[in-house]
Amino acid sequence: MPGSSEVFDCGVCSYANAVKHRLLGVREETLAAYGAVSPQTAAEMAAGIRRLAGADIGLSVTGIAGPDGGTAEKPVGLVYLGVDSDKLTTVVELRTGGRRRDGREYIRYVASSRCLKLLIDAASLY
Repeated sequence: MPGSSEVFDCGVCSYANAVKHRLLGVREETLAAYGAVSPQTAAEMAAGIRRLAGADIGLSVTGIAGPDGGTAEKPVGLVYLGVDSDKLTTVVELRTGGRRRDGREYIRYVASSRCLKLLIDAASLY
């Protein structure tokens, strides 16, 4: 969107744990103990991107969009959204399910929509 560069400065796509650790500062101990898809990792990712970008608000998304990769403990459709700012730090868990024919796209849509809502909530505190 025109003008977005006035408010959006930096983004990182960090599929690999090494990138989560090296760029975003997610502790190796967190990844080993809880995994990449966890509230702990989402929180550290949000804080890391905020720090890296020098931003007021950091957002993170980590999850299993499928169609493969889920387990009984962490099924397809499990997503954690992290927000980090001076005024609000939180992680939200989504369980979108993975049974729809458009499952991956649906999971991504729900996660991104909810993440934007969290950003609006965080920004409204300033």
